[in-house]
Amino acid sequence: MKTKTLKKNKVNVVTLGCSKNLVDSEVLMGQLKANKFEVEHESEDTDHQIVIINTCGFVDNAKQESIDTILRYVDAKNAGEVEKVYVTGCLSERYKADLEKEIPDVDAYFGTRELPRLLKTLKADYKHELVGERLLTTPNHYAYFKISEGCDRPCSFCAIPLMRGGHISVPIEELVSRAKSLASKGTRELLLIAQDLTYYGLDLYKKRELAKLLEAVANVEGVDWIRLHYAFPSGFPMEVLDVMKKYDNVCKYLDMPLQHISDNMLKSMRRGITKQKTIDIVNEIRDKVPGIALRTTLIAGYPGETEKDHEEMLKWVEETKFERLGIFTYSHEENTHAHLLKDDVSEKVKKQRADAVMKLQQEISYNLNQEKIGKTYKTLIDRKEGTYYIGRSEFDSPDVDNEVLVKASDDIHLRLGDFVNVKINEANDFDLFGELI
Repeated sequence: MKTKTLKKNKVNVVTLGCSKNLVDSEVLMGQLKANKFEVEHESEDTDHQIVIINTCGFVDNAKQESIDTILRYVDAKNAGEVEKVYVTGCLSERYKADLEKEIPDVDAYFGTRELPRLLKTLKADYKHELVGERLLTTPNHYAYFKISEGCDRPCSFCAIPLMRGGHISVPIEELVSRAKSLASKGTRELLLIAQDLTYYGLDLYKKRELAKLLEAVANVEGVDWIRLHYAFPSGFPMEVLDVMKKYDNVCKYLDMPLQHISDNMLKSMRRGITKQKTIDIVNEIRDKVPGIALRTTLIAGYPGETEKDHEEMLKWVEETKFERLGIFTYSHEENTHAHLLKDDVSEKVKKQRADAVMKLQQEISYNLNQEKIGKTYKTLIDRKEGTYYIGRSEFDSPDVDNEVLVKASDDIHLRLGDFVNVKINEANDFDLFGELI
């Protein structure tokens, strides 16, 4: 029984998980708006007729968050606070049959590549002319820019191919068109994302064409920054670095998840690379692009990881001094190759090892930030919080990296999306403080 008046055709889209999911939600919202739906993203209002939950199924914590969110909106539906609850995304792709059985009050479940079917269920038309059009959920001045879908890599720990399928590149001309569209609406920074950037083009052009794509997008008027996320180390196309050096609007920034350094772990993880080759590629990247900010992601507690393997990782992190680093504890994912192995590192030890790596990285980041004091950086202003304008340098990506804080005052008026020059006069572990120049 309804307890309130719900707006017909008003949709609340809730996104869980990574930036790739966020892009999918933005595309969905663009299609809904074109079909005359009133659509909001993660709204706190309670007058929506329809809720669509875009789920994550990557690791245990993300899966639990998705399930908890589904249950919360099913309770809202049963209380008459919404009329329809639909679920899409990675969790729905991977566990659709189980979810239909366990949470039958959801009106329908959809996979990661079933946008047309979802729209049809809502009595909306899939508008082919809107391919690439999105309703941005990020601040207008930056946008995640997905260049491919799926993954062909055989990494033992990863369930993404189960949820996203094989690798499919978006053609260069289509991506250039999308970049022009975003730039015309005020987007100044594009964050290139994919499950694996370095595979780009192999399916369409029979060779790796990330460098060619990067050059094409760099020539789009109005795009001031381009940032590269999620590059696989094995087979990395080094010509990408030549483009990075050639174009000022290609940020000297590379996100390359390396996962581990022990040869035993790399082999078991099926990474197709050795410790020495990993070290060599990091050195070569830094040699070719001096001053580049390298971000990596690691895994703690993979099956069979010994204390010696962990110490080897710590020593390597200390020696390499990554500008940016994150670490996950291993999640034992069913139907992956690693699931055949015994998950023999306790959760307690996994967390202790991850904490040890992050404690070391905190010290590394502090020391690197101290070297920035007295230097001036081009900074993109993202938001204002309290008495500070908060922005980023070309060496920092939103949400995961360092921020640059500028004290606000009566005579300083900055707009979000402005580029300004900031001289750093103070630094801590993960933040820089400075003044406008």
